[in-house]
Amino acid sequence: MKVLVLGAGALGGYFGGRLAEAGRDVTFLVRARRAETLRRDGLRIESPFGDATLPVAVATAAEAGFGLVLLSCKAYDLDDAIAAIRPAVEGGAVVLPVLNGLSHIETLRRAFGPGAVLGGLAKIQANLAADGTVRQFNDWRWITFGELDGRASPRSEAVARLFDGAVGVEAKAVPDIAQRMWEKLVHLGTSAIGTVLMRANVGEIVRAGGRDLLLTVLQRNAAVAAAHGHPMPESFLAEYRSIFSDAGSGYSTSLLRDIELGNRTEGEHILGYLAEAAHRAGVDATLHDLARLHAASYDQRRAANRLP
Repeated sequence: MKVLVLGAGALGGYFGGRLAEAGRDVTFLVRARRAETLRRDGLRIESPFGDATLPVAVATAAEAGFGLVLLSCKAYDLDDAIAAIRPAVEGGAVVLPVLNGLSHIETLRRAFGPGAVLGGLAKIQANLAADGTVRQFNDWRWITFGELDGRASPRSEAVARLFDGAVGVEAKAVPDIAQRMWEKLVHLGTSAIGTVLMRANVGEIVRAGGRDLLLTVLQRNAAVAAAHGHPMPESFLAEYRSIFSDAGSGYSTSLLRDIELGNRTEGEHILGYLAEAAHRAGVDATLHDLARLHAASYDQRRAANRLP
């Protein structure tokens, strides 16, 4: 199966790079400047599972002939991404998105039809350094996917087999991807609300006395998910109560890293979606609204070139 990876940033660069390292037929669809860098220097990965510098195939325009599109763009680039990958999808490729949040799923299904889109999520902490290196921070290395209607399918299993032998990746096809995406939104939304409002990682918030705030947000997010048909298992809640109580944790979010780096954020895609879902569910959305406003105000200031 030929794989087209949209972008060679933190997620696309890592998972696509590990597929290429394992000998799979992978092409990175990137902008001209990134293409030039990749052709000249290769794709560089720094990781606890081993560093790599890989010669990779690149393209600046999509075409038919691919079986899978790994979609790893930022949510605010989704419309451009849809236009960029359309030739590959109309040529028969299935789309595996690993964006944060949930709102992109319906956008993709409207664009390409329900049958062309898998559900997917990634659990990894990585970023793209200024020199173009993909840096993985810890041992999080999971990519999970499946059919959104809950059935097992040969194509999901075929995608899972692509990752056989890939270093530093745990890939799994599951029948309950919608539930798992809600689980990720609950814990990501909790950490995003906390880290954006407090401009600190989880351990720093806990040490400052913010444990109860984080646990309150976790409980409210779980209530939102339950109201939308996806109750959180007690084992999940116990795990994340522990994580959000850990004074030594360095757990942060891409939202906070984007703010600290002066980048555009995915605030509306994550915080906005959760806030609206909380209002629909009748859950206290005070903290959701405040975090959404905080991120939106930052984006306004950034757009006005008023960042320090």
